[in-house]
Amino acid sequence: MIIAVTGANSSVGLNLLAHVVERGDVDAIACVRSQRAAASLPDSPLVEDRIVSYHDVEGLTRAIEGASCVVHLAGILIESRASTYESANVASTVAVVDAARGTNVRHIILVSVIGASADSPNRYLRSKGEAERAVVESGVPSTIFRTPMLLGPGAAGADALVRTAMRGRARLLGGGHYRVRPLDLDDLSRAILLAFATRPEGVSVHELVGPEVILYRDLVARTADVMGLRMSIDAMPVWLAKAGAAITSRVRRGGISPTVIDVITSDEVVETNADVELGLSLTPLSTTLKRIVSDRDREK
Repeated sequence: MIIAVTGANSSVGLNLLAHVVERGDVDAIACVRSQRAAASLPDSPLVEDRIVSYHDVEGLTRAIEGASCVVHLAGILIESRASTYESANVASTVAVVDAARGTNVRHIILVSVIGASADSPNRYLRSKGEAERAVVESGVPSTIFRTPMLLGPGAAGADALVRTAMRGRARLLGGGHYRVRPLDLDDLSRAILLAFATRPEGVSVHELVGPEVILYRDLVARTADVMGLRMSIDAMPVWLAKAGAAITSRVRRGGISPTVIDVITSDEVVETNADVELGLSLTPLSTTLKRIVSDRDREK
């Protein structure tokens, strides 16, 4: 069995490839955009890197040839001059879908985000919803995972959490009074490989979040406690942060914007967590926090 992965050098991609190597019964085509990105991939005969633009349908078609499933991870939360939501989240997904149609791919797996909707007033969430719609309308059996903050080695959320805790004093947006459901990267990788193995027919949309609901301020405090640090938390008014972000993101044509702040400060709420349906045993938050702190200590 062969699985193709776009955005393979992302934290999610690297974690997924590590699980592939550990299993030993799956070969992976790891799609990345540069030789530098390819250098970060696992050195294993089970992982073959292929350098390709995520907007090049012909190149993607050649890259994923031979795979029965493609996992699309590529996408952005923070825009830049070179990469917008429309290009990185929507157009790349459409290109992957078109490439899948031109091969023997029998299953598309898309990692999306909690709150994604093509009707959302938030540009990021709307772009993820439009990406989901492209997959749903592809005619190829598909599985969509809507995910919350992801925690694990190299994950942006984990890095930000540790950096904030290390400062000892933090000024959080809205005082950090928003609810998060952090999901361990290992749990997401296991869910992806379960979907790959079972290859369900039709389209399945799963909201998969971590086992614990927690205010972000309490998550920061717990991380600091694991690190043996004391934490003092102040509040940055959300309206003030958005006003500043509106100016700087317009001048820089990217970076933290009001759109990003709205995403960050929204409660991560789901009606039904997909762990039971998937038969997935979720990693306790305490275990995840100890691991990301341990990984940080090893990197010193």
